[in-house]
Amino acid sequence: MDADTLLLATVVVTALGFDFTNGFHDTANAMATSIATGALKPKVAVALAGVLNFVGAFLSLTVAATIAKGIVDQDVVTLPIVFAGLAGAILWNLLTWYLGLPSSSSHALIGGVVGATFIAAGADAVLGKGILKSVIIPALLAPFAAGLVAAIGTFAAYLITRRVNDGIRTRGFRVAQIGSASLVSLAHGTNDAQKTMGIITLALVANHDLGKGADTPMWVIASCAVAISVGTYLGGWRVIRTLGKGLVEIETPQGFAAEASSASVILASSHFGYPLSTTHVVSGSILGSGVGKRAAQVRWSLAGRMALGWVLTLPAAAVVGGVAYAGAHLIGGTAGVVVMALVLAACAAAFFLASRRSPVDHTNVNDDWEARKPAAPAAPQRALAKV
Repeated sequence: MDADTLLLATVVVTALGFDFTNGFHDTANAMATSIATGALKPKVAVALAGVLNFVGAFLSLTVAATIAKGIVDQDVVTLPIVFAGLAGAILWNLLTWYLGLPSSSSHALIGGVVGATFIAAGADAVLGKGILKSVIIPALLAPFAAGLVAAIGTFAAYLITRRVNDGIRTRGFRVAQIGSASLVSLAHGTNDAQKTMGIITLALVANHDLGKGADTPMWVIASCAVAISVGTYLGGWRVIRTLGKGLVEIETPQGFAAEASSASVILASSHFGYPLSTTHVVSGSILGSGVGKRAAQVRWSLAGRMALGWVLTLPAAAVVGGVAYAGAHLIGGTAGVVVMALVLAACAAAFFLASRRSPVDHTNVNDDWEARKPAAPAAPQRALAKV
């Protein structure tokens, strides 16, 4: 294998690694509320989400085109830049997963690529107008739009069923949640899997394997679909717990309203090609479901720490992406990228080993949020207070 092929292979494998972390980090977006209300058993929920993420990845390529063409100048992008951007995104995903913090994999990826491009080619290579239009404005509007829809939906659900026996209402909305959670998973595949497709396409263009503006190859679509679905199946239990049990003490009508709201906003963003954060949308929907139910318990302090994490995502991933590019450039050539890839793998292993000290899985993901059991991820609240 020659140096150029090894470099491209390293970048593609790293991109699929990011797609994998995107899957297990964002499983909560689709299934946290259904798991919390008991509509679906935890293992069944993540399996269903994995299948539907796979299917959704084939339904739209609009977001992939935005990532590949609308964030940075393709003419200056090189394989080391693409790798460094992915490194920034993966490390932020792992950190926030460890803390149980629902953050945006989309913004982590965009931030990493922007930071690496900025260090390599300067500010002129970053398409500021494209980032503002396709990333920042949707990020500001999406949680509020989803929250408003979810609040109205929750209020309507309780109003319409006010004369229905509580047990019948709970069972009915549990069945409805299977459909709404499935729709969120499908929508997640149409949006999030596309980001990695766009990055790999960018790498192929940078390596002159594809022409500028070329369509995404089928092998890229298929491999990204597999990576995100496998990651989804393994389940990001720490983040599922935060969204399902931490923000709102959620009931089945609220869960259904939140999921229906999330799916509609995510599918709309995929149609228009916005690489929207499904995490922002789902978190906004869950908070909206708490607002829409009278006397619901909403933990606004946790919501505030989540919002702080969202603000930090783009710049933090950009810094790591820039550092990763500088390190690879300092060593030089393919060897620099390979060395940094090994450092990245070591960091990933360290996060995994650290997480085993306070494991969260399908057996304890629905434990009471306030409980101080050794296995419960109380770490997110304590650690984020220091951010």
